[in-house]
Amino acid sequence: MMINPTTRRTFLKQTGALTASAMLPLSIFPLKSKFKMGLQLFTIRDAMAKNPIESIKYARGLGYEDGEIYGYDGDNDTYYGIKSKEFKKVLEDLDFTISSGHYDFSSQFMKPMDELERYVDQCIEGSHTIGSKYITWPWLAPEYRDIENFKLLTDKLNKIGEQVNQAGLEFAYHNHDFEFTDHNGEQGYDIILSGTEPSLVKLQMDMYWVEHSSEKRIKQLIAENPGRYVMWHIKDMDKVTRDYSEMGNGSIDYVSLLSSIDKDALQYYYIEQGGNFATNSMKSIAESATYFKKHLQQYL
Repeated sequence: MMINPTTRRTFLKQTGALTASAMLPLSIFPLKSKFKMGLQLFTIRDAMAKNPIESIKYARGLGYEDGEIYGYDGDNDTYYGIKSKEFKKVLEDLDFTISSGHYDFSSQFMKPMDELERYVDQCIEGSHTIGSKYITWPWLAPEYRDIENFKLLTDKLNKIGEQVNQAGLEFAYHNHDFEFTDHNGEQGYDIILSGTEPSLVKLQMDMYWVEHSSEKRIKQLIAENPGRYVMWHIKDMDKVTRDYSEMGNGSIDYVSLLSSIDKDALQYYYIEQGGNFATNSMKSIAESATYFKKHLQQYL
């Protein structure tokens, strides 16, 4: 991939991301924490599509140290159009790690098992190359969201988990809202929790969607599934529309939550905002980073 020679400052001006809060020295924020401050790069997917390296560089300058990727091309072994080995070198130069990746398993859902296994092997190869510990199933397409397919999903999750574990990596499932939909007294998430082997399938909790759609609270789910919630997605909820929001602008009381929640199983967390940006995605990750470091990072 040819890298756009656009300078960092020009890039930031083009994206509208050069804000006063973004340029504050990192020294004013608490830096001692157990976990790296992570970013789900899907948050800035518009900027990543234009210039992934400069986008990650900008996020690193805000204090994000770790990320979760998306959009791996297994047939070509590329992340964002960049060969995995070259991408790893970029990450090392930026002192930025990738601990997890969201991979396109949903598109493989109805394919024969040998094709799914081949795709998993590609994901394993890419993950090994960039030094990523977790391979994560991120979602299930709408046409598969019924009880019978949730049961089919659990079988696939267990098989993928075994394949990934045998390769020396870890596998996890990420929730949205649809898993909490009632199907005549049954929920997809309950089927996933009961039907998957905890040693093979870990869980990535999207705290926003649990707050948004689950009858069970975050603390309850963690207590009922000890050792499984190894990753969190941390994002806020608009006070009026219940859409996404920049950290600190929404209705979720993260100070209370993060100061009291059980973190024994936690290994990584990622700040995320799927949309509904006050201005644009790059300004949003700057504002969220500023708020997070000032008010929440002390608990992690």
